[in-house]
Amino acid sequence: MPLRSKIRALLIVGIAVAAAAALASPAMAQKGGKGGKPPAKSTDSPIDPTRPAGRSAIRQIVQTQCVLNWQQHHNPAPCESVYLADLKDGSSGYAVLADSGGGAHYLLVPTRTMPGVDSSELLDPDAPNYFAEAWHARALVGAYVGHDVPRSAIGLAMGIAQSRVQDQFHVHIECLQQDAVKALAAGNFGDTWSPITIGGSTYQAMRLMADGLDAANVFELLATLSPDARHHMGNYTLVVAGMQFKGGPGFVLLAGTGPSGEILLDSTCAVAGGGG
Repeated sequence: MPLRSKIRALLIVGIAVAAAAALASPAMAQKGGKGGKPPAKSTDSPIDPTRPAGRSAIRQIVQTQCVLNWQQHHNPAPCESVYLADLKDGSSGYAVLADSGGGAHYLLVPTRTMPGVDSSELLDPDAPNYFAEAWHARALVGAYVGHDVPRSAIGLAMGIAQSRVQDQFHVHIECLQQDAVKALAAGNFGDTWSPITIGGSTYQAMRLMADGLDAANVFELLATLSPDARHHMGNYTLVVAGMQFKGGPGFVLLAGTGPSGEILLDSTCAVAGGGG
């Protein structure tokens, strides 16, 4: 065979071998690395469909995991609890979920989609009493820290819409910051709204005499703060702090347009000896 023809033939064979090796590489990589060992794990965090992320995370966890598990197996996991007025209607109640940040921090989340804090939804007399149910769930805080936590150490909070990182309404259940407990203990509260300064921030405060919140609609009370509060409730934060007054058990409601009330809460529960 002439030299030119041999060179041409060699070039053709070389190209064919390279192409075959390139096609085989992905399959080899999937089966294993060098020496038949598994390839090294990626340093990128994989997408885990069982752990939703982003601004809809808590809604997805509640609706696609907790509610379904409750309906099918009567097991609220991964939530702490699920309540449905109608077992067949997954949007008819609420769930209590441990906050992803850990600590003695829990969230009460409606099972229906509530992307904002719409006044008409919260003032609907047929809606669940979310704050009352959050108060009932406060025993979870004590279970986390290992002992009963006094009512005067517990706070519930609804944040201002613009400060939220989740597009689903929820109520925080935690202990109060020690400074907040001291300020509330020193306060003089009445049945109408009046200002109080806690940690350098001013809130409007109101006393509520009751052992629980079942007979109270705290959203209706918030609506009495001003016409703006009634019609633009999402612009307001609301904190419900447990209290033990001389005249009996009760609560102090704190409301305002900023800062958001969650800053008055403490997931370490230091005020009740939780440490952290």
